[in-house]
Amino acid sequence: MKSRKGLVLTALVLFGSLFIAFRSINGTDSNEKIAQQQKLLNTVGALLEQQHYSPQKINDDFSRKIFKAYLSQLDGDKSIFIAADVNAVKKFETTIDDEIHGASIQFQPAVSAIYEKRVAETMLYYKDILSKPFDYSVNETVQLDGDQLGYTSTEAERKDRWRKKLKYYSLERFIDLQEEREKNKGNDSFKVLPDDSLELAARTSVLKMMDRTFNRIKTTFTEEQRFNSFINVITNTMDPHTDYYPPIEKRAFDERMSNQFYGIGAQLQQDDNGIKIASVVTGGPAWKSGAIVAGDIIIKVAQGANEPVDVSGYGTEDAVKLIRGDKGTEVRITFKKQDGTTKTVSLIREKIEQDEGLARSAVIMQGKDKIGYIALPDFYANFEDKNGFKCSEDVATEVKKLKAENVKGIVIDLRNNGGGSLLEVVKMVGLFIKTGPVVQVKERDGRVDQQTWRDNDESVLYDGPLTVMVNELSASASEIFAAAIQDYKRGIVIGSSSTYGKGTVQRPIPFGRPIDFYSSRTEFGAVSLTFQKFYRVNGGSTQLKGVVPDIIMPDTYEYLKIREKDNPNSLPWDAIPQTPYQPWQGISVGNLTEIIKKEQTRISSDANLILLQDNLKWLSKNNDNPINLQIDQFKQLQKQITNTVNQNNTLLKLKNEMSVQTLEADKDKFYNNPDKNKGIRYQEWLKLLKQDLQIDASAKIIQELATQQYNTAKN
Repeated sequence: MKSRKGLVLTALVLFGSLFIAFRSINGTDSNEKIAQQQKLLNTVGALLEQQHYSPQKINDDFSRKIFKAYLSQLDGDKSIFIAADVNAVKKFETTIDDEIHGASIQFQPAVSAIYEKRVAETMLYYKDILSKPFDYSVNETVQLDGDQLGYTSTEAERKDRWRKKLKYYSLERFIDLQEEREKNKGNDSFKVLPDDSLELAARTSVLKMMDRTFNRIKTTFTEEQRFNSFINVITNTMDPHTDYYPPIEKRAFDERMSNQFYGIGAQLQQDDNGIKIASVVTGGPAWKSGAIVAGDIIIKVAQGANEPVDVSGYGTEDAVKLIRGDKGTEVRITFKKQDGTTKTVSLIREKIEQDEGLARSAVIMQGKDKIGYIALPDFYANFEDKNGFKCSEDVATEVKKLKAENVKGIVIDLRNNGGGSLLEVVKMVGLFIKTGPVVQVKERDGRVDQQTWRDNDESVLYDGPLTVMVNELSASASEIFAAAIQDYKRGIVIGSSSTYGKGTVQRPIPFGRPIDFYSSRTEFGAVSLTFQKFYRVNGGSTQLKGVVPDIIMPDTYEYLKIREKDNPNSLPWDAIPQTPYQPWQGISVGNLTEIIKKEQTRISSDANLILLQDNLKWLSKNNDNPINLQIDQFKQLQKQITNTVNQNNTLLKLKNEMSVQTLEADKDKFYNNPDKNKGIRYQEWLKLLKQDLQIDASAKIIQELATQQYNTAKN
């Protein structure tokens, strides 16, 4: 029998070799492209069936799911296709599984052709509709949730659906303009316009928005991109975290994981004139060229000597993918300068490190007590550069700096942290416990690994009071960390009713030959395949259920359907036996329970937080309702919504701001940063911390823990 490592390596070699043959057929001929897509589809299907942790059968039922999901992917609000379009491709509803198993591809090309036709028609629709004034006195409603709608039966119905949607967009802007006019009454420098002029301005604004949206669809959402999207629908139907990454998307994924990329060192922004240089990073290729300044508009981007790509109609994200690339490669960018001239600048891509996405810390003053605070946005790691960023090392550095400040305890903020490296989370837990397992991992054959993912280092970097902050968007590695801290009784977890609920492990399976010597990227991208599930040391899975904090505190995401449990393709929850581990002895379980109970009672009886909870329920319920487009009723409802949202924002802010300070070691980064804009952003971050109700609650718990630990040690 092959070892687990051997099986994975076999998969890597097997599926990689299948794609090496693609080089001989890669070309511009449509038949060659179809052959290439056929092999990609078949190989992805084989990978899912043979290597996925819990594969669904790729049969007629699976085919029906793909059929529905791909149409929804292209037309989520059912405003592009009509019922006749769906009926025209209905014959493929139970044959997609046959295509995955080797039959010729028919479904996706057929849908793609209809989509192109309908997009072109839609562009004519919205231009025609927006050329005439809307009558906001008519009592009618619009439903924007595609799940509540069927496909329209006729072109007239479809056009009317677009009319209502565009009317809604325009009405929002019209009311905004009216409110702006009201606020500026008596301002001599403000030009007061009548309602008909404001109505025209609102429609013009919507027209620009629609043009940008549909020009981007025509320019960047090509037939090839739509096919890649089709592959992703298949992988996501197997489970939500099995993804297909084409080469450029794989590069973007690696960049997010490592907080490092190869580019020109410039920040971009988009306005009505196109994609502009917002700022130039000191020391980067753009800065060193001396030919690029803020305000320059990007017109074209070329890879080395290749034909340039016109980026008009591109979104910022699309342009960034063209401008970034591989180490030491050339990119030629044509700019429209502010004096109206054009200039092409050749740049060699260099390593750009995104230090704003790394762990960062601050000191919170609670009376005379200093409380350490560490924010970690991702469990990042650079697997291709041994000297690259690793979150466990960065958090260790922040902990050492906080210890030098003599903090009473540390708050670790994992809110909105979507996870990342499994190895890094194990190392990070090891900073706070003596030794022991951090997470258990289960294979597809049922074997459980209790030994690999453990901390074997007896040393503890920090043994003081600890709280961990989480929310609904804390996922994967964040859940492993929070669960370990909770199970070891090492600290207190505070946050929303549960974390995201992702309890699966993925590994990238590359397709094709390497594209360079510097990275793991290959010519046909990779599938990030779910091949394991992870479990807490107490045996419970975080899958679907997530981690339930010790202290539950409401937040704005509570009633949004964004967790793993809200996705019908998610794998189920289960449990395995507990693995032996030794809970933390720094504070008695009784004292810990007492602190948790006391704080939960305070939160549960807080009138402001009860009001927040009620407001969130009302907003969630209202979000599902059709929207009335009669202006008076619309205004009344929008006023209610705005007032409720504003009230929620007030309820989530402290009445009296906390005192938050930079660490002595970080003062230059915040206040003397060579990149002035970056320094300003760091200072803005500090300001946000001062108002955060949840951070304040976490810091107060630290004070309680510090008192209890002191008394425990004294006794």
